[in-house]
Amino acid sequence: MTENQIVDAKSRIASIDIMRGLVIVFMMLDHVRERFFLHVPVSDPMDVEVISELLFFNRSLAHLCAPIFIFLTGMSAWLYAHPAGGGFKSPSGFLFKRGLFLILIEISVIYLVWISTFSTLYLQVIWAIGLCMIVLAALVKLNYWMIGALGLIIVGGHNLLSPISFQPGEVGHSIWTILHDRGFLLEDGPIPIKISYPVLPWIGVILLGYFAGPIYGRAMDLITRRKILIALGVCCLLLLLVLRGFNLYGETLPWTIQETTIRTLMSFFNYTKYPPSLNFVLMTLGVGLLLLAWFEVMNNRVMDALEVYGSVPMFIYILHLYALLLVYGLLFAFYGPNQGERFGFDYVWQVWLATIILAAVLYYPTKVFAAYKHREKRNKAWLSYF
Repeated sequence: MTENQIVDAKSRIASIDIMRGLVIVFMMLDHVRERFFLHVPVSDPMDVEVISELLFFNRSLAHLCAPIFIFLTGMSAWLYAHPAGGGFKSPSGFLFKRGLFLILIEISVIYLVWISTFSTLYLQVIWAIGLCMIVLAALVKLNYWMIGALGLIIVGGHNLLSPISFQPGEVGHSIWTILHDRGFLLEDGPIPIKISYPVLPWIGVILLGYFAGPIYGRAMDLITRRKILIALGVCCLLLLLVLRGFNLYGETLPWTIQETTIRTLMSFFNYTKYPPSLNFVLMTLGVGLLLLAWFEVMNNRVMDALEVYGSVPMFIYILHLYALLLVYGLLFAFYGPNQGERFGFDYVWQVWLATIILAAVLYYPTKVFAAYKHREKRNKAWLSYF
C-alpha cells in the first residue's frame, strides 16, 4: 500500500522513510494473513468475544498503515510545494497525475493479484490514496489555514454523518458509497465493484498531513520538531482516552467490560476502519506522530533497512503482493487445500514467521531498485512513480 515519494533524493528525510518502511512491514503482515489465514475471518470492527488475542494484535498493527501513509502523502505534498531551495512550486499537477496513476494501478496490477480469490473488484487503499491526491490537487489552492480547518472538520465531524444512508438505486447512493458508506458501487455486471475504503475521512487525513508539512520545513530545527511531534501525538492519545473512556463520541461501537483484562483492553482499542472513525484516526496518528519523533534520533541497521523500504513504497508494495501470490500458488500446488478450499496456516505465529522471511527475502531487490531509482530518477521520469 503506498504513496509516491515526493522529496528529492538529496533532501530526503530519513525519519519519514523509516516510518513508511515500518508500516510497509505491518502491511506485509496483514497481507500474509489475507493470503494464508483468510479461513479465520476478521470483521470490522473486530469481534473481541471470539477473536484470538494474537490475531487481534496482528490486525491492530495493520491499522497503522493507511492513516500514516495518507497523512505522509499530504505532508510530502507540502514538502514538494516548498522545496529546500526556497520559493513555491504548485503540487497540483504532480498530485493529479500521481493520483490517476494510483487508481490505474489499483484496477489493473493490484486487481490481478487478487482475481483468483475475489471475483469482485475491490477499490482499496491505493484507490483511496489516489483519489485523495486528486482532491488535494484542487484544495491546495485554498488558504493554508482553511486546509487545516477543513481537515479537522472532516476527521472530527464525519462520524455525525453515520445516520445518513442511501439504498441502491436511490439518488445519492453512488456518491455516498464513494464518500462514506462501504458497499457496492456496481453490484450487477461482469465485474462487481465494491468500495472498501470510503474516502471522505481519508480526504480529511491527507489535508491534515499537508497542514502539518511545515513541521519538516527548512526553518524547523530537530529539537523543536521533536517537541511538536511528541506534543501532537500525546494530545491525540489524550483526546482518545477521554472520548473513548466515557464512550462520548468518535466510535459507533462502545467498549465494554469483558471477562478478562486483556479482552477489556481489546474492546477499548477496537475501532472501525471502514470508514475510519475519529477514534481510529486519533489512535493511529497519535502513535505515528510519536514514532516519527522517536525515529528522528534512531540510527541502527534495522532503521536503515526500514528506510530502504520506505524510499520505494510503490515498488515494494507491488513486489510483495506478487511474491505472495507466487508462494501461495506453489504451496497450494504442492500441499493442496487444507483449510476448506484454500491452503492456509494453522497458527497466527506462522503468519509472523512468514512475514519475517518475506521481508528478508525482498530486502535485497528492494535495495537494488532504491539505489537505481535515486541514481537515475532525474533521467527517467517514470521512476518517480515508485
